[in-house]
Amino acid sequence: MAPATSSLVLTVLMGVLLVGVVAVLARLEDWRSYTPLSDVGGALGERTGYGHEEKPGGLIRWFTTVDHKDIGILYGLYGTIAFAWGGVSVLLMRTELAAPAENIIGPALYNGLLTSHGITMLFLFGTPMIAAFGNYFIPLLIGADDMAFPRINAIAFWLLPPGALLIWAGFFIPSIATAQTAWTMYTPLSIQMSSAAVDTMLLGLHLTGVSATMGAINFIATIFTERGDDVGWPNLDIFSWTMLTQSGLILFAFPLLGSALIMLLLDRNFGTTFFTVAGGDPILWQHLFWFFGHPEVYILVLPPMGLVSLILPKFSGRKLFGFKFVVYSTLAIGVLSFGVWAHHMFTTGIDPRLRASFMAVSLAIAIPSAVKVFNWITTMWNGKLRLTAPMLFCIGFVQNFIIGGVTGIFLAAIPVDLILHDTYYVVGHFHFIVYGAIGFALFAGTYYWFPMVTGRMYQQKLAKAHFWTALVGSNLTFLAMLWLGYGGMPRRYATYLPQFTNAHQIATAGAFLMGISTLFWLFNMATSWREGRRVDSTDPWNLEETDQFTKDWAWFRTQEDTDVLPDGGSEDGDEAVTDGGEPVDGDDDDEQQ
Repeated sequence: MAPATSSLVLTVLMGVLLVGVVAVLARLEDWRSYTPLSDVGGALGERTGYGHEEKPGGLIRWFTTVDHKDIGILYGLYGTIAFAWGGVSVLLMRTELAAPAENIIGPALYNGLLTSHGITMLFLFGTPMIAAFGNYFIPLLIGADDMAFPRINAIAFWLLPPGALLIWAGFFIPSIATAQTAWTMYTPLSIQMSSAAVDTMLLGLHLTGVSATMGAINFIATIFTERGDDVGWPNLDIFSWTMLTQSGLILFAFPLLGSALIMLLLDRNFGTTFFTVAGGDPILWQHLFWFFGHPEVYILVLPPMGLVSLILPKFSGRKLFGFKFVVYSTLAIGVLSFGVWAHHMFTTGIDPRLRASFMAVSLAIAIPSAVKVFNWITTMWNGKLRLTAPMLFCIGFVQNFIIGGVTGIFLAAIPVDLILHDTYYVVGHFHFIVYGAIGFALFAGTYYWFPMVTGRMYQQKLAKAHFWTALVGSNLTFLAMLWLGYGGMPRRYATYLPQFTNAHQIATAGAFLMGISTLFWLFNMATSWREGRRVDSTDPWNLEETDQFTKDWAWFRTQEDTDVLPDGGSEDGDEAVTDGGEPVDGDDDDEQQ
């Protein structure tokens, strides 16, 4: 069967499958049995004696749940699996790059891993992991019983696993080659590549986009209509503000990506000429993709900014400095983010007057980001800092975000970008943001809310080891990438000149250090969830002392007051943790940082 015919058949089959899924979902009228329940149990949803009579147990419960906390945990598990896939991919790539010659994997597999790594980390890890925090904690922070549309919330999640399988299909099906388009899928390469894995990848991306759009509508409706009577716009928490702004960006950005993906599928399988060299315009793809792609950067970074703005004051002994300005800067970033896309295209030959206008907006968008950095630093200034794991990762976020932001300003300047475009400098810049900032904020969130979700405390020394290995590893890797970019090393190459060997080896060592740090985190989360010391206090971080005891912790106190244990475990035989997380027996392995 010819490649074009097989791709067409595969596209038709996927369409039939999607229609079948919709038909099955439409017949599930008994989902009414699993309507959201107010204040049900805890994270693991064990039977509490209240509102659980119709909620099944075991796997059936997880496949049919519409409880926002359950769905938040499902998003988190999914994001962790995607994070592992993307991490293993990049470690294989960095192993290949430890020496100039091709020693481990060939260029085809390298390009496949490169494509998979980028798409996985942005679409399968970043957005879903943010949705995990949003689903679990937004209703708690605003005093809502659940999300506005619980069933849509569940459907939005269950679109993601098939999307991931389609994106990764080239690695599972021996008869087709992996997609090797890089995550930007630039035309005409993405049209001419005959592998059916490109089609499955495009379909998978479409599913993830539909999922994100459904989730965005849900978050907007929830924050607008489900807030408690005492939660107005002036006292809405900063994380909810950033999630609301992010959801607005998704509504405008992701449908455009979906349209562009359909156009690309039509070019590949039905002979249309949207992006072809003959009759179409390959540069049109870049305009459409980056009109989505640069707001996507802020879709990923705004909620982590919100997490840091929420968590950092808790361990600084004072409330967030300039709360209103942090909110205004968030909204400003949301508006300006749609006016900067062409700074990715300075080298494509577009009109110099247009380039200048995009350079101006790209420089201007740094101002609201700098406002946030000023407010974070001022919040810590003269504060009573407690260097717990969440606080350490917030501080690491600020450091990495400053480096990533300043290097981005250089790339926004046309003369500099013409030299550094498509070099490793660009890779170092956005990895400082994507892992060094976004990843650190998400780690801070997991440590901050871990006692609430599980009712247990993680291992403090292991969390500290995670932070330092992640910080050193990320800075080694990404600073080496900036060095490579200054030297002229182009990105996306499996081989390189010997003069770049030292920098690549430093980057590889740093990448493996980050891999080790992630193993620390995974081990800590898994073992502490099952065996960690019980949290006896409903205020494990002593937030009441600084008048920062928010609604999410008030909900946790309500559960504890009704004898509901978040992990469904028994208090017997478990040693308690009190006084801001310090074990009462003074065990050195779990001492308060």
